[in-house]
Amino acid sequence: MAEFVIKLADERGRVQEQTHNAASADELRQRFSHAGYHVFSVKTRGGLGSRRRKTKLEPFLIFNQQFLTLVRAGLPIHGSLEMLARNQRNPHFAAQLLNVTDRVKTGESLSVAFEAQGGFPPMYTTTLLAGERSGNLQEVLERYVTFQKITLTFRKKLTASLIYPSVLITLVIGMFIFMITFVVPSFATLYDQMGGTLPWITTALLNFGVGAQHKGPYVLVIVAAIAYGLFRYSKTDKGRDRIDGFRIGMPLFGKIWIKYQVALFGRTLSTLLTGGLPLVPSLETAARSISSNRIAKAVFTSVTSVREGKSLADSLIKTKVFPPVATEMIAVGEQTGALPQMLNSVSDFFEQDVDTSLSVAMSLIEPAILLVMGVVVVIILIALYLPIFSLGQLQH
Repeated sequence: MAEFVIKLADERGRVQEQTHNAASADELRQRFSHAGYHVFSVKTRGGLGSRRRKTKLEPFLIFNQQFLTLVRAGLPIHGSLEMLARNQRNPHFAAQLLNVTDRVKTGESLSVAFEAQGGFPPMYTTTLLAGERSGNLQEVLERYVTFQKITLTFRKKLTASLIYPSVLITLVIGMFIFMITFVVPSFATLYDQMGGTLPWITTALLNFGVGAQHKGPYVLVIVAAIAYGLFRYSKTDKGRDRIDGFRIGMPLFGKIWIKYQVALFGRTLSTLLTGGLPLVPSLETAARSISSNRIAKAVFTSVTSVREGKSLADSLIKTKVFPPVATEMIAVGEQTGALPQMLNSVSDFFEQDVDTSLSVAMSLIEPAILLVMGVVVVIILIALYLPIFSLGQLQH
């Protein structure tokens, strides 16, 4: 059992915080909700658990591979965790593993001990719980490691495809800032000394450059303040929802984002179902594993319909978020009794689709960036050198 701090209000509206032991945060929340209380939040108590620092995917994959190897070799769980904790370079992760070890030694289950730490994926603790209930921890760990490998490989491919355009955009912005704040003001001083009437395009560019040089620091401060405000806003529920809506509504990239999230959902749900977890808790865990706020809400909405006895495919169709191809394939999986396998097929299909769509998008964006960069440079050079080419026409 883990300790949780629950913030709630009674029937008179009095808000209070209490500390209770429970197997999980959801179990504690349901206990007080059924008792008639309004639950605001449930948080893990303690220094380690209160720090919701997310574990990075790659070191977490390495840990699970090593942990699986030790479990296969027949070593005790607490001994394996203690050994791996001593070899961790990240002190925070090492401290979390040592805390899990201590909790396991006192009789807590592995899933509860990991959940008490905070920062671990909900799918991981749910997978461990399924393994404990079925008595086959090794098998569910194998499935989770396989899931992590596929997810990490796919994420690396996406990141690699975005590196080159990101570098190009950074170079374009850097070059533009350099020319406007350093090159253009130098020409402004030169032409001011020469006197005479300058072409309108040169005058406009020189005024812009001089203004940027003097007001640039203030603009940077304002931009930094706006960026910080947007960052803080993105951490709120309303902000996350609006940003996700903007992301989904983007031309071309919006559809790619939805497909990526559907692929992640299918892979997560398939892994949980194969591990022996019932459909409803698997759906809830899969929803918490999705980055898209709106798709996660759609999955949570479908949980209610599934509880009422409706099929998963029909429940997802009603949300009007999932692509028709995905719901059709899920319907076939339900009808044939091979839902986990069909979910994997859905994920494979959409991962390939995302890979192809992203490659096409990048092949269009990269030339566009180069074209914009070339046009901007040509306009700046024409504006700066036009008076020099027409020195004889300058009026003194």
